[in-house]
Amino acid sequence: MTKTAFLGTPEAALPTLKALSETSDVALVVTQPDRARGRSKQLLSPPVKVAASEFGLRVEQPTTSVLLYEALSSIPDLDLAVVVAYGRIIRPESLLIPRMGMLNVHFSLLPRWRGAAPVNRALIAGDTMTGVTIIKLDEGLDTGPVITAQAVDIAPGENVGSLTERLAVLGAQLLARSLPRYLSGELEPTPQSEEGLTYASKIEKADRSIDVSLTSIEIVDLVRGLAPDPGAVLAIDGQPHKILEASVVEEIIDEGTWQSRDGSPIVGAAGGSFRIDLIQPPGRTVMRSTDWLRGRGVHSGGVE
Repeated sequence: MTKTAFLGTPEAALPTLKALSETSDVALVVTQPDRARGRSKQLLSPPVKVAASEFGLRVEQPTTSVLLYEALSSIPDLDLAVVVAYGRIIRPESLLIPRMGMLNVHFSLLPRWRGAAPVNRALIAGDTMTGVTIIKLDEGLDTGPVITAQAVDIAPGENVGSLTERLAVLGAQLLARSLPRYLSGELEPTPQSEEGLTYASKIEKADRSIDVSLTSIEIVDLVRGLAPDPGAVLAIDGQPHKILEASVVEEIIDEGTWQSRDGSPIVGAAGGSFRIDLIQPPGRTVMRSTDWLRGRGVHSGGVE
C-alpha cells in the first residue's frame, strides 16, 4: 500500500484526510501547533489533530521548517504527501522527501486565486464559478503543475463557510479519483498557465470594514466572503457590528445612513442600498436583524 503523509490544519482538511486514510497507509499527519483561543486563552488542538488522533494516526506539530523536515524524514520510504490548508510555507528540502512529491488540494481554479484565502477572495470579487485544483507543489506560491481540476458554480447567497465546506468534500472526492492514476503515471502534471492569474492574500483586519462608498452588490459580496467568520464589520451609530448576512434591495436610502423599512434595517451605499439580515452587536450573540431592531427603540441613524 502507498505510504503517505498528510499536512493540514482546519476543518476543511478533514474530508481529504479521511479519504487518504481509506486508500493509503498514512504514516504521519502534520498540523499546526495548538493555539490559545477565546477570552480564556485555553489551548485548543487543530481539527486535523483531533481527527487524526481518533483515527489512531501519528501526529506531529512542528514549529519550524527544520522540525518539519525532520518529521517527514523520519518516515522511511515515504511515497507521497498530500497538503490541504496546512498554513505554513513548505521549504524545498521537505518537498523532495516523498518519492512522488507533494500534492496540494487547493480551493480555486488555479491560477486564479493563488494564496492564503482563495474562497474568501472569490466571493468578495463576485465570482460566479470556482473549483478545486490539485497541483504538485514546487517552490513557488501555488505555482506547481496541475494534476487535475474540477469547476463548480457558486450558488447565489452562498457564503465562505458553506462554499468551503462544499469545496472540501469535492477536493477529497477529486483526490480519491485521481490518486491511483497519478501514482500509476497515467496523470502527468501539466505546467500552470499564467493567464488569469490573481492572488488571494490573507484576510486582514482592514479588509473586514464595510465601506458604504462601494455599491450595494460589492458590499453584499464582501459580507458573503467573510461570513460566518471573521465577519464583515459596519459601524452603526458609532458602534462596530458584525454583519453576517445581507441582501441588495431596491429602496433608496441616503449614503451613510440606515433606516427601518418593513421591520428590517436598510443601509444606504453609494450605488444602491442593502438590507442587513443577520447581525452581531458588540458583546452579544448573532441575531436576526429584525430582533436587533426591535430591541433598539430607534428606527434610523448613521453608519460609517
